[in-house]
Amino acid sequence: MSIWILFQRWAVKNLGQLNGRNLLLTLLGYSAISWLLLVIAGERALTHSLTDFVYYLFVTASTVGYGDMSPTTVMGKWVVSLFIIPGGLGLFALGIGRIAGGFISYWKSGLLGRRSLKVDNHILVLGWNAQRTLHLIKMLQHEEKGNRPIVLCVRPEIENPLPGEVEFVRVASFTDNEGMARASIEQASCIVIDNPEDDVTLSAALYCANKNPTAHLLAYFNDESLSQLLKQHCPNAECIPSVAVEMLAKAAVDPGSSELHHELLSTDQGMTQYSVTYPSGSAITTIDILFTLFKQEHDATLIAIDTGDGVELNPSLQREVPPEAKLFYISDERINQFNWK
Repeated sequence: MSIWILFQRWAVKNLGQLNGRNLLLTLLGYSAISWLLLVIAGERALTHSLTDFVYYLFVTASTVGYGDMSPTTVMGKWVVSLFIIPGGLGLFALGIGRIAGGFISYWKSGLLGRRSLKVDNHILVLGWNAQRTLHLIKMLQHEEKGNRPIVLCVRPEIENPLPGEVEFVRVASFTDNEGMARASIEQASCIVIDNPEDDVTLSAALYCANKNPTAHLLAYFNDESLSQLLKQHCPNAECIPSVAVEMLAKAAVDPGSSELHHELLSTDQGMTQYSVTYPSGSAITTIDILFTLFKQEHDATLIAIDTGDGVELNPSLQREVPPEAKLFYISDERINQFNWK
């Protein structure tokens, strides 16, 4: 059996699957053979310096051809014509193709939600309800612009609906350790769970509360009884029940109520409800003083307080406000800097 046939079989076996290792070995072999042939041809100007030799190979293989270095001997010209140029072109194309393929694969894995994320202090949205979820993300983006990143984690086989705007992870289940780890669940500062199926929402909420007990956990339920069940196991979870029926009844008795509630919840138009924490270390004050401060300094209206025993709406003006109390107010935009005096 001839050496050429053995070489062909070796090439098919080892280079047929051109992984990174095989490509590197081929490149090193091509460089070594090119240098040896040029030395034999007497092309000293091309081989006396490693820098000049590598530079010449890259310029030739990339077809740039500056012309500042070229073979001068007859044999050198044949070596370049029959081996260096065709071999270099092939390897250069393979290398560029592999690099481009790597970038495309990385981008595609992110688009399909297969990539592990390296994020922290993010808002993790679990669930997919098409336009409803997109609207939720848009509202979060408006609120968190320049602050916390948003990660969407879904179960359906879909691509990232907002590439370049939010991070995206697809999992088989919201209780899958490996899949949820790719969404950096333990580093999230807020977890929002909203699924069409309440049982999926409940299991996901219990799992998240176990994995990240310090995160602000929000869960939307169509069945309010499941909200109560979750609160029994996770007292710190904030459950959002469906209020569609209540809104219909309220609007029937007090026309315009639905528009009022929609504006209070909307973050991109009209007056909106926000919250702020009264700073720790501050002196105890009263609703009367803060109500006046909010209105005069920020053109905002103080509407409620929560000192840990639940939200107290429209509190008395004489109601004391201790440090670290949560205050709820209505304003055109979120107030980032309060003058507590």
